[in-house]
Amino acid sequence: MFATVLRARVPSTMRNVSTHSGRGITAVLQKNPDDVVITFAKRTAMGKYRKGQFKDIPVDEMMQALLKATFEKTKLDPAKLDDICVGTCHTPSPMYTSRAAALASGVPQDVPISTVNRLCSSGLMAVRNIAHSIQSGEISMGMAVGVENMTLNPRLTPVIAESVDKDPRAHDCIQPMGWTSEMVAQTYKVSRQKQDEYALVSHTRAAKAMAAGIFSDEIIPVEIRGTVISADDTVRPGVTMETLSGLKPAFQDWGDAATTAGNASGIGDGAALCILTTRERAEKENMEILGKWVGSVVVGVEPRYMGVGPISAIPKVLAQVGLTKDDIDIYEINEAFASQFAYCVEELGISMDKINPNGGAIAVTHPVGMTGLRQVVTGLAELRRSDKKLLCTSMCVGSGMGAAGVFVNEAQPLREAKL
Repeated sequence: MFATVLRARVPSTMRNVSTHSGRGITAVLQKNPDDVVITFAKRTAMGKYRKGQFKDIPVDEMMQALLKATFEKTKLDPAKLDDICVGTCHTPSPMYTSRAAALASGVPQDVPISTVNRLCSSGLMAVRNIAHSIQSGEISMGMAVGVENMTLNPRLTPVIAESVDKDPRAHDCIQPMGWTSEMVAQTYKVSRQKQDEYALVSHTRAAKAMAAGIFSDEIIPVEIRGTVISADDTVRPGVTMETLSGLKPAFQDWGDAATTAGNASGIGDGAALCILTTRERAEKENMEILGKWVGSVVVGVEPRYMGVGPISAIPKVLAQVGLTKDDIDIYEINEAFASQFAYCVEELGISMDKINPNGGAIAVTHPVGMTGLRQVVTGLAELRRSDKKLLCTSMCVGSGMGAAGVFVNEAQPLREAKL
């Protein structure tokens, strides 16, 4: 019924997320010459807020290092890029710094660039923008980047006009994200214990993945100021329920005061990117195909309960491409706060066995412009490692939105690739 209603409300020209009219798992897995495919997807290591390895490195320098490492690794001539889109949120003058970083990394001056800011989904929106440009035929190869340095560029308090602020929803949409976490916890009865339990899963999985070297599959080492950065410094091994339950609330004046530094996403620094093109061009130029972009959606939700965005976004994107929640092998759902994450997981009815298998933002951190793309990199790497097919990424979005995307793994399993 839900899928039927969605299809009735969306014009037929917008319902199909590829140039092919087929829907359902068979059509999603089908390979067509004009499919939008991903030929490279990597991220930098991530750094802790104020104390981490990127604390003194501005966004343009981070981006320059990532692009240079990418061109060296892939041997891609940057002149082949038709466009670049950069997702970033708090960077001052983002268009200028992104363009400068691209030029400094060796991108020719005739390759254009744009930036996009849809807060926590910005990285996914960069992928979406490039994918849509390829689908429309305007370009045939592009690069999507997600980057943020929250140490140097923290979130500024939004200021709106008094006349605008009189609208309750407008007032709510600019409130601190911690306040929205407490509103979700209070309204939907997500207890402090439940929040800590979900947080413990994230910390435990990330620590295990770090110890096993799993994150090295998705990280590309970058050299900055003579130092090679190749491992996250954000994961905290040894977290227990006892340590989590002993932490003081971060927002003692709001709601039930259940959000802490242990059950909320970290504030951090990092960058990620992917290269997209058509299947036809990738095959013609002997480029490795890692995955296929299927489609994405963005939804609006009540700003006060910003964190519930995935509850609307995930069913909508699955209905749009004709999949069920059980068709998806891996979900990467952003853990902005354990309050909203727990509520979303339980409302969606998805097993935690499929969600964030190597931990999420509570453990690894959440550089807002990077996260939407980091989830794609992380999810595709996990699908390749486990030899599975379908990925759904999703996140809540500041001001009251949600986003989701669907991708197909087409990479050789790692065990075969290393033979």
